[in-house]
Amino acid sequence: MNEDKSLVVKTPFDENFCLLLEYHLSNMLSNSEEPQFKDLWCDGVQMPSVDSHLSKKSVNDTRKIITKAWIGVDGQDNYDMVIKFGKSSLRLYAKGLSLEYCIPKEQLSEWVAIDLENKVIELQLK
Repeated sequence: MNEDKSLVVKTPFDENFCLLLEYHLSNMLSNSEEPQFKDLWCDGVQMPSVDSHLSKKSVNDTRKIITKAWIGVDGQDNYDMVIKFGKSSLRLYAKGLSLEYCIPKEQLSEWVAIDLENKVIELQLK
C-alpha cells in the first residue's frame, strides 16, 4: 500500500525533535533539585496521532501540541504531554525551522511542570 506523500504534514515537530525532548527531559529530571523527580526518566515522546494537530494553523491558533510521553522510575508510565509554544518557537514553527533552540536549558526546571498524580507533563518552549 502506497502512502500519499501529499497528505503527510512536514513539520519541525518530528521524530528527531521527539528524541531530543526525550533526552533533554531525562537530563533535566536527573539533575532536578526536587527529590520526587530525581529518579524519573523519559523513555520516549510520541508523535501526535493526528497530522492536523501539527499544521501551522493549528499550532498558531492553539499555541500548543498535545501528545504522550513515557516517564517514570522505569520510564514506562504513560503521561499526557502538553507542549506550549512561546513567541520564538511559534515563529520558527511557522517557517518550518528547527525548534531545538527553543528548549530551555536542562538546568532550568521552570519550563517543565509535572503532575505525578494525574500523569500530566507540560513543557514551555521559548
